Amino acid sequence: MTRAGAAIAALTAAGLALAAIPLEHGTLDATPPPVSSVIEPAPPPRTPLAAEELTSRVVPTIVTLTARTELGTTAGTGIVMRSDGNGNALVLTNHHVIDGGTGITATSMYDRSTYAVEVVGYDSFRDLAVLRLPGAARLPVAALAPSGSVRVGDPVTAIGNADGNGIPLSATGAVTGVGVSVTTRNTTDNSRNKLSNLIEIDANVRPGDSGGPLVDAFGEVVGVNSAGNAAEPGDEAPPDPKSYAIPIEDATALVDEVLSGRASPTVHIGPTPLLGVTVSDHRAVRSRAGSGAEVIHVDFRGPADGVGLVRGDVIVEFDGVPIRSASDLTIRMIALHPGDRVELRWIDATGRSRSGSLVLQEGPPR
Repeated sequence: MTRAGAAIAALTAAGLALAAIPLEHGTLDATPPPVSSVIEPAPPPRTPLAAEELTSRVVPTIVTLTARTELGTTAGTGIVMRSDGNGNALVLTNHHVIDGGTGITATSMYDRSTYAVEVVGYDSFRDLAVLRLPGAARLPVAALAPSGSVRVGDPVTAIGNADGNGIPLSATGAVTGVGVSVTTRNTTDNSRNKLSNLIEIDANVRPGDSGGPLVDAFGEVVGVNSAGNAAEPGDEAPPDPKSYAIPIEDATALVDEVLSGRASPTVHIGPTPLLGVTVSDHRAVRSRAGSGAEVIHVDFRGPADGVGLVRGDVIVEFDGVPIRSASDLTIRMIALHPGDRVELRWIDATGRSRSGSLVLQEGPPR
């Protein structure tokens, strides 16, 4: 029912109620007055922003992110989403920007202030993370486009910390596909992840742009830049630009999940638990261990080191649940927190079954 139709229905119902009241002496006409509907004029069409105006509107709502990892320093971008009501800003970015990161910091493109970063929660499978910047409530908040507003052919601009130089740069293009699925590769550790329902664009999104906003012609965020095929140094024939962004409605759904405290099989909330091992899928046909998560590295003095796990061991059970792959172990860890005690069973190099109990420590987001 339209707004005018609702008004007519309300007034008509009131008229019927009045007509049911007995007429008083001297009443000449009990007919309600005629109802007229007022049709509000449609708002004028919005005018797309000039490139300079679009940049000046969006850049103050982003932060550049840096994190220390075992492999060096990583850089990316974050979008200021809202204040948490306690003097802090909440920022959205890609999970791979902060994956394995310690000492994460954010620099505002509004006033160049630097903030410590707290990881509120993340979903590595959707490649999204929610961060808290203490004391940053005054930072401008990004304007978000309406859900489902992206169409093939729409002009878009990706803005971010391209190549990690700390200077926001823009890459313009157009939407070339929606609902696209791709397998991404992390340029830091070469890990792969399949992402679905992405926006495909022909803008040249580069490393460092990850986690930054993809905006429409009006400066409203339609997506979170997540992957691209930017040319590598030395390429003789650079590929045509093709990049991908997570729709903003999918990203805000993750924000709501994290802030509500609703953990799930893929969403981790709070500090990250550390088992102290790096694992890969174990598929050796002749091995007496069968399938499982094979240990390829053990952190010195970590929880796993304390119970005697060594390189080559195959973890086959976690708190009584069978482990058939590295991802099985990752999923079991998502629901846990530092301080939790877990029981492990593994097969050593001699084929003997071993077990141990350990307490998880706090580690970097994974």
